[in-house]
Amino acid sequence: MGVQWVLVCHGLVTLLVVISFLCGQWPIFQGTFVERIHYFLTFGAYDYLLRCVGALCGSRGTDAILSVEYFFCDRPNPILQFIYLMMIGGIYYFIAKSCFSYIPGYYLSGVHRYTSFLAVGVGVLLFLLTSFSDPGTVKAENVSQYLSAYPYDNLIYSEKECSTCKIPKPARSKHCSICDRCVARFDHHCGWMNNCIGERNTCYFMAFLLWHFLICIYGTVAIGLVLAGRLKELKVVYILTVYYGIENSFRSLVPHVVQWLLASYNTQILMMVFLAIVSLLLAGFFGYHANLCLTNTTTNETFKWQDYISWQKKLNEARASAAALKAGNSGMRIEGELPKSKWRSFFRKSPIEDVQVTKNNIYDKGFFHNLLEIIFPLSMRSSFLQTKSKSG
Repeated sequence: MGVQWVLVCHGLVTLLVVISFLCGQWPIFQGTFVERIHYFLTFGAYDYLLRCVGALCGSRGTDAILSVEYFFCDRPNPILQFIYLMMIGGIYYFIAKSCFSYIPGYYLSGVHRYTSFLAVGVGVLLFLLTSFSDPGTVKAENVSQYLSAYPYDNLIYSEKECSTCKIPKPARSKHCSICDRCVARFDHHCGWMNNCIGERNTCYFMAFLLWHFLICIYGTVAIGLVLAGRLKELKVVYILTVYYGIENSFRSLVPHVVQWLLASYNTQILMMVFLAIVSLLLAGFFGYHANLCLTNTTTNETFKWQDYISWQKKLNEARASAAALKAGNSGMRIEGELPKSKWRSFFRKSPIEDVQVTKNNIYDKGFFHNLLEIIFPLSMRSSFLQTKSKSG
């Protein structure tokens, strides 16, 4: 049983590291060890590496690492795209090699050999569509249409010019320093896609996330049914209860069944656990972006709104503090007036605590309108094209 516990501990540590790396910055993990692990994985480890290389190799070693960082992180490159294709191809190969010999089985028919290939093919197609589609590049030829489609809210967006492209900057757009272009309704630059996620390809990106979540669920369930079928076909429960005298109860059989599965089908179990973990991560990532889409907000705008609300709250707190100080100075007790209770003033809520700032997102036009804007972007609508022809 020692090997099984090692595998369980390894799986838990892997899950912790993956969740910390991908989700450690989420608000729910603030102030926890998950956030600290995330910081170490994303910033601390790299900083220590630079210091060690600088101490051992001097400035030349540090410059070499920085040049590699620039290549991978600050300019377009297809490295992560190749890694994705190798990952999905390798995972499918291992699953096919380890499981297809048991299909058809007790619970699965032979059609799953072909549906699994079709599912992976659709996933790769969505990946290619997201990677090579136009995210909504803002150019001098279409900037007037984007200015009309996305008006300024004068809160987080105001009229300005892109310092790089030298054209007016429509609301919700951003100049991507990696792709070196302005993107309409900019969400983020995705290294896996080697492309920006913007107004025209957000639908492909969301379909990619949802489909890969479903693929992982499908793979997890299919492998689970393969293992369950092997238990049934080999009559493992019957052998354990009749020949080894183990009590025919769930509590008594589970340890022995798990031990047998780990010894006989460890590759299949490893793939099943891996797909289950990835499906959970994809579910969280898809849910986060789905919430943004349904409220007509982008990842880029979440940071802008946080900065705006923080600034506005500090401003309102300063105003409330000044008003409270002014009221305290001018509200001295008039002669003959009964003194106010000290206990009441002690428990009275400070006016600063009443300060609240609401998010006024003018681009949020309701659930169905927001969803329609993702599926059918504004730049693909006839009204946008008519505005373009008039301006031309």
